[in-house]
Amino acid sequence: MPHPSFNPAQAAAVPVVRQGTGHLVVVAPTGAGKTPIGMVAALDAHARGEKAAWLVPQRSLTDELDRELQLWRRRGLRVVRLTGEAAVDSGLIRAADVWVATTEKFEAICRAGSLRDALAEVGCLVVDEIHLLGDPARGAVLEALLARVREDGAGARIVGLSATVANADEVAEWLGARLVRTAWRPTRLTWQLPVLPTADEADWAARAAVRTEAAVRIARGVGADGGSVLVFCGSKRRVRATALALAADRGVSTAGVDADDAELVERLCTKAGVRLHYRDWPYKRDAEQAFRAREADILVATSTVAAGVNLPARAVIVADTTIGLDRVEVSMVQQMFGRAGRIGAGEREGWAFLLADPGERAHWQARLAAGYTVRSRLGDHLPDHLLAEAVQGRVSAVEEAERWWAGTLAAHQGHAGVEPLREAAAFLTTAGCLRAPAGEDRWETSPLGRLTSRFMVEAALADDLATAVREAPVPEDAFTAERSLTALLSTRLPVLEQAPFTDRARTALRRVLREAEQEQEHPQETDEPARDEPKPVAGDLARAVLHLVADRPGLFRGRPGYVLGIPVDSMTGILEEAQRYLAWLGAQGPIGTVHPWAAVVADDLAQRIRWRALGPDRGAGRLLWMCERMATAPRAPDLVPRMWRAARARGVDAPDWSGTTPPNDCALPPDRYRALLAERATGVRLDLREDDGEVRVVAPPGAVIRLWNGATTTLRIGDGEESTLLLPPDDAADGPYGDLAGNCGAAVFTRVGDRVATGWLGVYGALRS
Repeated sequence: MPHPSFNPAQAAAVPVVRQGTGHLVVVAPTGAGKTPIGMVAALDAHARGEKAAWLVPQRSLTDELDRELQLWRRRGLRVVRLTGEAAVDSGLIRAADVWVATTEKFEAICRAGSLRDALAEVGCLVVDEIHLLGDPARGAVLEALLARVREDGAGARIVGLSATVANADEVAEWLGARLVRTAWRPTRLTWQLPVLPTADEADWAARAAVRTEAAVRIARGVGADGGSVLVFCGSKRRVRATALALAADRGVSTAGVDADDAELVERLCTKAGVRLHYRDWPYKRDAEQAFRAREADILVATSTVAAGVNLPARAVIVADTTIGLDRVEVSMVQQMFGRAGRIGAGEREGWAFLLADPGERAHWQARLAAGYTVRSRLGDHLPDHLLAEAVQGRVSAVEEAERWWAGTLAAHQGHAGVEPLREAAAFLTTAGCLRAPAGEDRWETSPLGRLTSRFMVEAALADDLATAVREAPVPEDAFTAERSLTALLSTRLPVLEQAPFTDRARTALRRVLREAEQEQEHPQETDEPARDEPKPVAGDLARAVLHLVADRPGLFRGRPGYVLGIPVDSMTGILEEAQRYLAWLGAQGPIGTVHPWAAVVADDLAQRIRWRALGPDRGAGRLLWMCERMATAPRAPDLVPRMWRAARARGVDAPDWSGTTPPNDCALPPDRYRALLAERATGVRLDLREDDGEVRVVAPPGAVIRLWNGATTTLRIGDGEESTLLLPPDDAADGPYGDLAGNCGAAVFTRVGDRVATGWLGVYGALRS
């Protein structure tokens, strides 16, 4: 442990933790030191020879906790950090003593059948911020996971930590847990809602100006005594505007400054001792360091700092009561307040201010006094979690589903009806994720259902996207195919459709759309918008981001901070979401639930998005796929770029080499490397003969061959064998794929994930120099 003694809150909880049996919920104010309580629980499990898993809600918290556990690594414990961006192979997971994971990543591991035995070794599950059971975005995943652990009476012990649960007794009762609650805090916290001038309710800008002026006034008063200030805003634009107003109050000239000019905003605000922080702000790490070292005494941020990075201050100002269009949760406000007066910052007293419009001030007073009440969100995402339980073999009939539902927080809070379950099962059946064997009153998951659950894509979005892909006409070339997929993604995935951009980014991305429509390979660089330009529709700007990766990959080579003047970090969420859904579409190639053109194109584009820092062109997917498998998951970020560059330096453009000696950076043992060579698509031959209606194929063992003229015939052949596949008559190819003559081709998918195809899809077989 990194501390010489326990504080009163810890001293109350640790003896209960050390009893080592029964679930536990610990509620203590922010700043009371709940992390050491979780550390004791994890160490106690390790002392009993069991693994411990520590769940946190955000990647930024995994970074912070991972740093705190460096002492454990030095003492010999094997600590593995698991997030969506940190791939770890199953061997490393199995060998670990402690897992630090986001809730979503841990759930993804639960859904991976190959690791379920490793999960059985987890003796303690520490859940940071357990009140996020009520979060609209993350709550359902956490509830489903805890319900699963709770159901397994001999499974892991749950130790939930929270600062903001008004109904902690209800949550503890649901878990069958002992509740330890303490009000002790090392510093005094005073919160208030200042009375603000009345502004026109319909004038958003005027209301925002009133709150900005109040924030500046409060920060000025705190700073006069040498105190530090955290200002929370509801959007990135509000962060920049508020930071500039604070800098101006400190004598820095900001007149006429474009709030979208990140470099200028950073330079002027830094001069004034004001720093900015949000997810894709290019200078956020510098801002954290400067604020911790008190080189800056004001930090203006979005909510990411509230429940993520530990940056305490003397005073906290919550300048907005909405995040985007949504009203901020009471739990989030309490988390923000909790950053005030943290003893780690040398403060003995904290002050917190919520700037609410006059008409909502009384409402917020009542909400803050009542505290945050956790309400189940599982019903909002029921098909996704019913499918997850079915994939894990826990639910295979209505009766079993009802028993599962009875063990959820939703049922505990009175949502006992089973009709939503039946509706969810009916939807999953219609979507092809579940199927009911003839004459049997039970379900079984389909290959599509298992893929959908494993990739953690939302079932409703997945069905909508897959339907749109099936109904789309077969493109005539690769360029059109990529345009089709990016258009479908950007209009059907909310993260893409509703992605926010600054005015400067909008101008640049609209230019990208114009250039894409003109199919220019080397467009002229100009900041002048086209005249009479039509107003963009939802999703257009995200579509432009995908066009950049697909058409101009060199812009991303080497991880630049900006592309066309746009911070690359602002594109990260769009690209990660698109890459996940594209990978899901690509994985459907062997099972035939999407047309082969979509599977081949999506797979290649997903790989190019993932490894965009290498600047890969069209057709790079197979070579990147091979590099990934030779690197193995945990070493991929380091080894894939090295093997990619070595291959390109030698003129290698696809994994079609014949030598059996592994490359220098290959992490596979020789036997696994040779097995990989034997199962890739190298040596596949497809002889397509339209005149006599035959396809002659030579492929590796277990390969799946699909015609891409609309037929669903699958042929599995043996090693080195040649097989003949008869094409269907012309009338069988009618429908969205056109007639046989115009759309004739075939695709081969190997069981290890490689693929090749005929026709224009051949451009995805290798890079074209």
